[in-house]
Amino acid sequence: MARCRSIFKRALVVVASVVLAACQRSGDGRTEIVLGDQAGLAHAKADAAGVFRDTPYAVRWANFPGAAPLFEAMNAGAVDTAPAGDAPLILAGAGHVPLRIVAVSRSSARGVGILAPKDSPIRTIADLRGRHVIVSSARGSISQYLLLEALRRAKVAPADLTIGFLLPNDAASAFEAGKIDAWATFGSYQAIAEARGARVLIDGRGINSGIGVLAVSEAALGDPKKRVAIADYVRRQAQVNLWTRSHPDAYAAIYAQRTGVPIGVARTIVSWENPVLEPVDAKAVHDLQDVADRFLAFGVIPERVNIAPLVDATLFTGKFQASVARN
Repeated sequence: MARCRSIFKRALVVVASVVLAACQRSGDGRTEIVLGDQAGLAHAKADAAGVFRDTPYAVRWANFPGAAPLFEAMNAGAVDTAPAGDAPLILAGAGHVPLRIVAVSRSSARGVGILAPKDSPIRTIADLRGRHVIVSSARGSISQYLLLEALRRAKVAPADLTIGFLLPNDAASAFEAGKIDAWATFGSYQAIAEARGARVLIDGRGINSGIGVLAVSEAALGDPKKRVAIADYVRRQAQVNLWTRSHPDAYAAIYAQRTGVPIGVARTIVSWENPVLEPVDAKAVHDLQDVADRFLAFGVIPERVNIAPLVDATLFTGKFQASVARN
């Protein structure tokens, strides 16, 4: 437990400024919800899709560089929502962040991989024995999950190699300079490295769940006015996600603008995604529980995280959404 809490504590410097901004109230007296974001992408997509222009409630966006500080902000009461991958969600659950999962999305898991330099003799996961492998970014990431599960399947003990952790930008520099033998990474960092010739030893397909979650704080759900506002937000966010799927070129342009990656890399990343927002069904609970149980077996978390009690399936039901739309 101490490990999980320490991960969140390291994010406090990032969170502090956001807490001050997010705690402001709407000047016109409307209910205000604070929407967490990573790298500004959710905000950019929402603006491009144009579905948040007429909300009967006030919206404030709070941007973070990753999931760990975003969940710390939720723990501190600074944000109401948090989009994240399955692994950071489970780490937050292990840290007892007061949250509920209200919706999920599923992608192919192509956007997480273990890479080797193009001229490296490393060809398989078994070849990682005795090598130095870096994981981006923190313990409990989707990249760490891929590495540990890939090693398990290849019958390679983690102790048979040196595993370190670096923030993605630092890891990218070390990888490019040939200072590490392999790199477990994700998203734009993976796509850029591949575009520069890095070879994929294995990607997340068939290993990572590919599940993205939309988490909401318990406090926000316990506030009747905020609950109605967040239900409306979920409905609109589903529309945003459908827009990104039907406008991949426009979404790629937004991604490139916000992240600074080349447009070709942005198109690759967009092709890996399937952003359709869905209710949390029994299969999603099962798949998330499987990831949580693997993390427990790997020793990444100190106690079992039970997924089912973390789910609030009422916010994304057809009946409830219809009532929200009428109001």
